[in-house]
Order: sequence, then C-alpha cells, then structure tokens
Amino acid sequence: MRNEFERLAARQPLELLSMKRYELPAPSSGQKNDITAWQECVNNSMAQLEHQAVRIENLELMSQHGCNAWKVYNEHLVHMIEQAQKELQKLRWVSLVSKNYEIERTIVQLENEISQIKQQHGEANKENIQQDFQ
Repeated sequence: MRNEFERLAARQPLELLSMKRYELPAPSSGQKNDITAWQECVNNSMAQLEHQAVRIENLELMSQHGCNAWKVYNEHLVHMIEQAQKELQKLRWVSLVSKNYEIERTIVQLENEISQIKQQHGEANKENIQQDFQ
C-alpha cells in the first residue's frame, strides 16, 4: 500500500499487468536439443493449462451458484442485524427502567427530606409561638 501511495505521490503511471507468467517459453537456444528441457516446457504448459481450466470451472460455478450464495449471505446479515437491534432495544429498555427506578427512589428520598424539614419547621414554629406567649 505504501508503494502505491509513493507511486501516486511521484505521479508515476500505473504499471501494466505482467503477462510474464502466462508465457510459454521454449527452451533456450543452447537447450534446443535437450529432451529434459523440452519436458520441463511441456510440464509448465500443462500446469498453466490446468490452472486456466480450474479458473474457468470456478467462474462457471460462480455464475451458477454465486447469486444464491450471496442471497443466503445477505439474508444471514439481515438476520444478524435484526438480532442486534432487538438486543439493543432490550438494553435501552433495561436502561430506561433502571433510570425510572432511580428517579422514583430519589423522589421518595426528597419527599422524606421535605417532610422532615416541615416537621422541624413545625416544631420550631410551635416553640416560637410558645415563647411568644410566655
């Protein structure tokens, strides 16, 4: 990746695809009469031919079954998303309920504090009234 960015930064053209591996070279001029050299060339060409046959077979299989495989995969992804959304909804609900519980608990505490303050003020007012009449 770094090499590609460096190439772009240097404004160099994109390298053409190398077709070197698809070439079927004959034995070198010094080995034209060597049977083993010719056998290696034949083996190389057979390996390349088999590789191309496998690629063609893979393309045929992909054209026959590729769409269905993608549909199944996409359905699986949709199912996973739905499950994740349900789980998120549950977590949000639990969070909401716990927040409501905390708010209610705080309200009860505040009501208790208010009633205590009222009682203290009521007693203080009674004492003040009693002192005023004495």
